[in-house]
Amino acid sequence: MIQIKSFVFNPFSENTYVLHDETGEAVIVDPGCYDKAEFQELYDYIETNKLKPVRIINTHAHIDHVLGVAAVKAKYHIPFSLHHIDEPLLKAVKTYASNYGFNQFDEPEIDSYFDEGDTITFGDSSLRILFVPGHAPGHVAFVNDEQQFVIGGDVLFRQSIGRTDLPGGSLEILLDSIRTKLFTLADGYTVYAGHMQPTTIGFEKKNNPFLN
Repeated sequence: MIQIKSFVFNPFSENTYVLHDETGEAVIVDPGCYDKAEFQELYDYIETNKLKPVRIINTHAHIDHVLGVAAVKAKYHIPFSLHHIDEPLLKAVKTYASNYGFNQFDEPEIDSYFDEGDTITFGDSSLRILFVPGHAPGHVAFVNDEQQFVIGGDVLFRQSIGRTDLPGGSLEILLDSIRTKLFTLADGYTVYAGHMQPTTIGFEKKNNPFLN
């Protein structure tokens, strides 16, 4: 059974997730840690629970979701994967990171790409990939059907949606991604978003003002 641990990192209050199962293998999703205390919080959790990180996977490549990728990758000697369409977004981060006060940003190397229909495996567990652009052009979500949850990044929030005013964003595409991809999941699926608290598909179908 997959355990989901969330951390709130950096001034953007970004949610980083560590997913692990009974084998001890783990994947790290969207490591947004930046300062020493944030890195230590992540590392302490991994060490305390005797986890073995095997991969970093990102929903997308906006600055708040990639700040910690290079350091975490180097510490655990693990590969980093992203949708290929978001590679230009990752490459752009170094050009504006200092504008937000992130003067020590280290651009990570992408080791592999994934696309919709691919499966991410760790231990005895797996996640399937949905392509859900709109907030970012190469945005994906990671779905586990056995436990009915989605690691959704910045697509769908509790009674809100991801912003679409950044380069490559599109409100029309984002709403279509939610309606044709996420809303095809059963109402009981929990959505662990890139910011704020979790929600469910059923709650958002009934209560999200952007989708009613």
